[in-house]
Amino acid sequence: MKLRIYHNPRCKKSRAGLAYLISRTSDYEKVDYLQNGLSTDEIREMVLKLHLPPKELIRTNEEVFKKELRAKSFNDNEWIQILKENPKLLKRPVIVGKHKAVIGDPVTNIDKLFIS
Repeated sequence: MKLRIYHNPRCKKSRAGLAYLISRTSDYEKVDYLQNGLSTDEIREMVLKLHLPPKELIRTNEEVFKKELRAKSFNDNEWIQILKENPKLLKRPVIVGKHKAVIGDPVTNIDKLFIS
């Protein structure tokens, strides 16, 4: 089961999630989404496998959210576009498996990917 971790090396929580994932498996792919960006399909896959609306993937403590998005209302497709255009808003790390995904904060959430 190849896992994909959407990782920000500058983020303490993301580094902790990556370290925890490494302690559990070597079968993973690391995606530096800030450098490479996020596609609409990647975000839709996360939303589908997390069973969360796109708004739940937003980091509300980021400046761009506080200044431009906080008081506004958006539909799911608009939130997906906002995440695509502002990948630093993505909660991290997100780990995607074959059938489900988790937000790796706390890191023990990652264990859910190893339960059938």
